[in-house]
Amino acid sequence: MNFMNRSNPIGFFDSGIGGLTVVKEAMRLLPNENIVYFGDTARVPYGSKSNSTVIEYTMQAARFLMKKNIKMLVVACNTASSVALDELRKEINVPVIGVIEPGAKMALDETKNGRIGVIGTYATINNKAYSSQLKKLNGKIKVFEKACPLFVPLAEEGWLDHKATHLIAREYLEEFKEHEIDTLILGCTHYPILTETISKVVGKKVKLINSGLPASYILKNYLEGRGIRSQSVQIGYHEFYVSDVPAKFKNIAERFLGRKIDNLNKIDLEDLIK
Repeated sequence: MNFMNRSNPIGFFDSGIGGLTVVKEAMRLLPNENIVYFGDTARVPYGSKSNSTVIEYTMQAARFLMKKNIKMLVVACNTASSVALDELRKEINVPVIGVIEPGAKMALDETKNGRIGVIGTYATINNKAYSSQLKKLNGKIKVFEKACPLFVPLAEEGWLDHKATHLIAREYLEEFKEHEIDTLILGCTHYPILTETISKVVGKKVKLINSGLPASYILKNYLEGRGIRSQSVQIGYHEFYVSDVPAKFKNIAERFLGRKIDNLNKIDLEDLIK
């Protein structure tokens, strides 16, 4: 890539709002980078859909972001990362990174007893996305997995400290105490929003892994290694696109990011699938 590409934006994609937890880390680490985010809010959640459908939706999102002249694509969605990265890398001509490998590596760095828990959507858990990656990196690791699909609507509804959220968290997570895990991977980008509730159930001594943080460091290293990190001294511009309900997205997204969102646009699904 040439020098002019440094000013091109980084594209981020998620099935909904959860990917903003990755964007937040990227904004903190790379404040001068331009960012374009697409959340497929009309078709969320992806975690209950078939692999072929997830791949189809992800490819549509990637083509949309490519029209924004992105220089890299971050798949800020665990479900899409678990099934669609190989297809994406064949299809588009910019570098693509996901969130699973960075999260797995961070968990291995943090665990002391080699017992790691993973929570995620049905697709992420059924595909054994994290357990396969963890075992690939360290065959001695013990991995305990659990699908927690109701965490997604709770996070998007903003029920962060609601009685129902606490009850559901206990129902999902109590079993991890029996497994004596010391590290828990939040294998869905919505889940970091529920960190406080999750930590109360599994115990404060269990290290929670938010894949957005290590993914952002990999993004930074890649940009610098390829010489395409923005050289601007100005704060980057941020564009946000959704496929449905922009008003609701704005309210929750501002809470996720801890900042105002000004440039929010709704796109039609018909335009997305062309």
